[in-house]
Amino acid sequence: MTFIDKLLSTQRSNNSLLCIGLDTDLERIPESLKRHDRPQFEFNRRIIEATKDLVCAYKINSAFYEAEGEAGWRALSDTVKSIPQSVISIADVKRGDIGNSSERYAEAFLHRLRFDAVTLSPYMGKDSLAPFLLSADRCAFILAVTSNPGAKDFQHLKVGRKFLYEKVVETALRWNARKNVGFVVGATQPKELKLVRKEAPSVPLLIPGVGSQGGSLEMAVRYGCDKDGFMAIINASRSILFASSGEEFADAARKEAVKLREKINTWRGKFFDHPSHR
Repeated sequence: MTFIDKLLSTQRSNNSLLCIGLDTDLERIPESLKRHDRPQFEFNRRIIEATKDLVCAYKINSAFYEAEGEAGWRALSDTVKSIPQSVISIADVKRGDIGNSSERYAEAFLHRLRFDAVTLSPYMGKDSLAPFLLSADRCAFILAVTSNPGAKDFQHLKVGRKFLYEKVVETALRWNARKNVGFVVGATQPKELKLVRKEAPSVPLLIPGVGSQGGSLEMAVRYGCDKDGFMAIINASRSILFASSGEEFADAARKEAVKLREKINTWRGKFFDHPSHR
């Protein structure tokens, strides 16, 4: 099954464009879990168990695990294994190196850890991303327009008549022979999101920034989806993970996930005519 087929299957079966970011900061988990022999993994396991029928994907930012050393890597590995096979797993690692280094990163995240997708920086060019583009069942989400304030420092520089992020999209689409290129576009950048979707009408878009960062959910749905109301992966992390700091954290996370999925589908119903939105 190709990555696109798996993504569409999950979005249809769970009626969801929601992605939960498992950015599990050990300082913010419930106090009782901090005494667990595997606190990071146990927190994630309960979140996944509570929300797996509500999402199309989970995105794991490796920084929160790498910082914990050997225990963090073990938590990362076991978290990926606990994600249902039908749901997309995304390694948010923002890699992009050359030669053997890039090959080893691809081996680590796509084959050893068996993520379905990774986030990548395009700065070093095609050869730095090529090892991630070899299989149609794995997706490379290339940073196009990010949601942080410093995005304009480089991404909005003019290259001829176009902005640099436009050149990134234009160029990366030429590498999409296996239909496994996607783009990261922040919800805080709706104008740019609309333009990227126009230039890339059928690729998956990973859209962070709708929760604590304040991006417009309405615009994320309207401009992020393809013509049928799919192919947008709308990520929320802290607003769901840390909806409660008490023992009921997993139930609270589920309630927040339900609310956000319903809001997303309400906007889908307004902008797209598809039975699954009704």
